[in-house]
Amino acid sequence: MASPRALSIVALISGIYDIAVGVTLLTASAWLARTFGVPSPQPPIFVELDGLFLIAVGIGYVLPYRKPAEYRGYLWVMGPLLKGAGAATLVIDHVVHASPASFLLFAVTDGTLALVTLWALLTSPASPRDRRG
Repeated sequence: MASPRALSIVALISGIYDIAVGVTLLTASAWLARTFGVPSPQPPIFVELDGLFLIAVGIGYVLPYRKPAEYRGYLWVMGPLLKGAGAATLVIDHVVHASPASFLLFAVTDGTLALVTLWALLTSPASPRDRRG
């Protein structure tokens, strides 16, 4: 069984990851596109909005980092649901639309974070408030 501290650690790692990717999208999208062997997104507003979204999600992880028992819902939505769906979408896009294999790096990182978050949520004790019906 994971300790409640595991949820805080998962929140910290996920928050840092999302903020780092978001900042990279906002400040170095051309470099990132070259690194992954794809053209820069046009119009740039879409990558900029993605960057802002990731930074906001990352900042949101402060809540479960500080009070994991109270913000388990955030971890469920942003971990197994969002990161899990993101990983699946990247894999499907690679298979169906032949997106670059390099994109699968994000599928692996998002998928790993989704699974680790799921594990921490399922194995850490819920607060008494969570058990009430």
